[in-house]
Amino acid sequence: MKRLFCLLPALLAGALNAAEFDYALQARQIAPDVHVFVGRTEDFTPANGGNIVNTGFIVAPGGTIVIDSGSSRRYGEQMRRAIAGITPKPLALVINTHHHPDHFLGNQAFADTPIAALAATRQGISAEGNVFAENLYGLTGDWMKGTEVFAPTQTLAAGTLEVAGRRLRLMALNGHTEADLVIYDEASGVLFAGDLVFNQRAPTTPHARIDHWLAALDQLEAITREPGFKKLVPGHGEVAPDGAPIRQTRAWLEWLQRALRESAAAGLDMNEVLARPLPPEFARLPVAASEYRRSVGHLFPAAEQEALR
Repeated sequence: MKRLFCLLPALLAGALNAAEFDYALQARQIAPDVHVFVGRTEDFTPANGGNIVNTGFIVAPGGTIVIDSGSSRRYGEQMRRAIAGITPKPLALVINTHHHPDHFLGNQAFADTPIAALAATRQGISAEGNVFAENLYGLTGDWMKGTEVFAPTQTLAAGTLEVAGRRLRLMALNGHTEADLVIYDEASGVLFAGDLVFNQRAPTTPHARIDHWLAALDQLEAITREPGFKKLVPGHGEVAPDGAPIRQTRAWLEWLQRALRESAAAGLDMNEVLARPLPPEFARLPVAASEYRRSVGHLFPAAEQEALR
């Protein structure tokens, strides 16, 4: 009995540790054979472990297609177990939509599966992946333990891709990053938009080119008007039955671009720009204040240079 009491603290600690690093991923079916894991509309914290991203999978006739792998090795492993709980079909392909860390740092858990991305995404992961991983460790802590960068092994391009008996329409766009891959599953009418679209969450802009981003959104909205379209999966935020998140993302970007240009033209310094209030339509968006501050840091210097020409 004494030995049992001695073991209890260790057993309890082990149980707590396991629970502490549980993402509690729940696959949500949004169309026949199409499932998503919807993350929180938050910033990275030790409490959420980086579970702020939407990932998904398509159960094709010949195997399973995974869209993004999450923010850590633990996320990827738990995602893989959740997929296995839905379908016994083998993994056919993992697709990374772009090179931001919450979309590819789970690749390690899929190392035995072909992983594909646009050429510039592969280059970005190879060049910046380790820095991203270190930054995310600082933001989320031990959720990242054991995570190493595993870059995609195959290159994708715009056009039609047949995978495991499923026809996908790939769009190679840019604006959120240099290379933003959009996947339209024609059989289900589900559009995986990646981080070109945010729903009820302020967009992030560390590599943004807003003019290009706005042009990309026009192309995405055209898809939502096609007869077969059913669902839009943004990179962050709830799945939508229409193009409303595209319009919300566009409104934020147009306001942000206009505010920065007007501030630069008025000769405001960065501190004055940071002090500007958010418009009422955006003030209550999750992480709006912090993303605005980041965006000023990312984009205002270029607006100042433009104003000087």
